Amino acid sequence: MKPQAFDYARPDSAAEAVALLADAGEDARILAGGQSLMAVLNLRLAQPSVLIDISRVPDLDYVRSEAGVLAIGAAATQGSVEWRPGLAAEVPLLAQAFPHISHFQIRNRGTVCGSVAHADPSAELPLCLLALGGQVVLRSRSGRRSVAADDFFQGMLMTARRPDELVEEVRYPLAESGVRYAFEEFAGRHGDFAICAVAAVVRPDGIRLAVGGVSDRPRVKSWGCLSRADLDAAINDFAWELGAKDDHHASAKFRRQLVRHLGRTAIDRAMS
Repeated sequence: MKPQAFDYARPDSAAEAVALLADAGEDARILAGGQSLMAVLNLRLAQPSVLIDISRVPDLDYVRSEAGVLAIGAAATQGSVEWRPGLAAEVPLLAQAFPHISHFQIRNRGTVCGSVAHADPSAELPLCLLALGGQVVLRSRSGRRSVAADDFFQGMLMTARRPDELVEEVRYPLAESGVRYAFEEFAGRHGDFAICAVAAVVRPDGIRLAVGGVSDRPRVKSWGCLSRADLDAAINDFAWELGAKDDHHASAKFRRQLVRHLGRTAIDRAMS
């Protein structure tokens, strides 16, 4: 398949990109890394009239630690975050998740914000953002607004972004003292979409577990301090709440078992 014909615009600034998006509205798509978008265009699942290429916008290409978060601009590639010195100390959950994301070539081109904006329920970066309680910064011609990850992801490839808004930045909270993190994933083979992925955040007063690849969006659950038996029961309840379904990759039963196994494994590893 080939994409439908479209116009191409390459703005020089974030303000220009937002203006172009406001003028085109629902008929526009933002192009950053293009690792998800180009496949969607080739299959004609999306047929925009204009692509707005932000990949070379300098004021959107940044990764910086500030005010307790790792702020990542819309043009920053996944590789620029993955190979950032000190990432394992800043956001250890991201450092653990990156090797599971597709392949080196994809991470070298794909963007963090693009993955979050695409909102694939099996994607690792949205899952980590949700597990950590991160934020998505949306910018339009009328201003900016910050949306919690728990409110941003609304369903399969569905988010709280409005047609005239650009995902300008995502904010991953920095590691906190006394908090431990772990990431686990199962896929058919390395680089494939996750059949189930989990991210665990263990605090002295409780546990937070996020699961991707099972529901129509990444989902998260929090518990207080539980005994081993009570924790196993809580993870089992969560596995059933996710509403797993059979497909050609795995059965619902297998996915529920992955939630139980990977969830317990991640929590134990974070605690150790």
